[in-house]
Amino acid sequence: MCTTPRRCPDGMRRCGRSTRRTSKNTRGSAVERSIARTPTAYKSRPVGPIKAGPHEEDNMRFGIFDHLERRSDVGLAEQYEDRLRLMEIADEAGFHGYHVAEHHHSPLCLAPNQAVYLSAVAQRTKRLRIGPLVYVLPLHHPIRLIEEISMVDQMSGGRFMVGIGPGTGGGTELAMWGGNSAENRARFEETLAILRKGLCTDFLSHEGEFFQYRDLWMELRPVQQPADFWWAGNPDSAAQRGANWIGTGSVRGVTESVATYLKQREETARDLPAGLTPPAAPLYGGMKHLFVADTDEEAREIAIRSYNNYRTHYAKPTPANPKPGAPGPGRGPAGLDPESALKAGALLAGSPATLRKFAQEYKTTGANYFVGSFQWGDLTHEESSHSMRLFANEVMPAFE
Repeated sequence: MCTTPRRCPDGMRRCGRSTRRTSKNTRGSAVERSIARTPTAYKSRPVGPIKAGPHEEDNMRFGIFDHLERRSDVGLAEQYEDRLRLMEIADEAGFHGYHVAEHHHSPLCLAPNQAVYLSAVAQRTKRLRIGPLVYVLPLHHPIRLIEEISMVDQMSGGRFMVGIGPGTGGGTELAMWGGNSAENRARFEETLAILRKGLCTDFLSHEGEFFQYRDLWMELRPVQQPADFWWAGNPDSAAQRGANWIGTGSVRGVTESVATYLKQREETARDLPAGLTPPAAPLYGGMKHLFVADTDEEAREIAIRSYNNYRTHYAKPTPANPKPGAPGPGRGPAGLDPESALKAGALLAGSPATLRKFAQEYKTTGANYFVGSFQWGDLTHEESSHSMRLFANEVMPAFE
């Protein structure tokens, strides 16, 4: 029986929260507002209490990727609270990790400071690991990052995952804040080197192109030694940096990338820089936007509606991508219309039975990690939480 009716994770009781109110936010064009309109009330069959349980010892583990997109019909505070409630469901369902993107000046991301948001997630969960995917390292001061990572890892009981990357567009994000895009790769490599040293030493010294330190006392240290590093995208780069790996693509593409990652990991294990300790049991696999509903027809209808909204978030102009309507560098699947995304496998939508068929295909990739994006576009909390419960109860077991 549920003993926390105000924050009931299984969704079987009313939470006693106020009725969702419509925001007075009028930003955006009439077309954008029509796409992002409040969906009709979502009716779904009862799923029952979460029964998937922890998957820590199973062969396949499960993660969640999140942009934390803006919904124009819901206030910010309510959106944050809804997402925290969704992570409570994920925690109970036995998901391994929650990965949050970094973007700025865009409706694509409501958590540009990932550590602030993930600190709140840590307080509402018990087992779920949390982390950025990724920290865009050229945008961050390395000492500040070391302190931030140490704090959140301590407050979460050693559950913080350190996602690292140079950002998209060859330095356009760095240039957006007045930096020199030509320095992007060099800043990334130097920041990463400082990060690795600073997370596991008492005194930090560094002499580089952008940063110079001498005998800095590192008062804060993370629980995890070594830190748990993650890489998104290129499997070679992930292996060369001793990181876990998450990629995208078709089942065939993930199969090829997994083989590349494992081969590169074996080849570079002997040549890793001093102090760089790769994970003894790395996680590696693919990510999909997905939506599970009671029937295939319902899932496709809702997914198509929401994917169109997701695409508008990518297409909005930013200082780094001033041309409206263009997907921009590295924005891949967002350039596809929903039907094409479904056909290409960039988007999964269907009943539990349909998703179980995908699970059987995914098992052939050799991956040991599957990452789903459960709330995107204008999916409501009710829609995404029902989708997550269906996935946990009726799809997860098919991956085993």
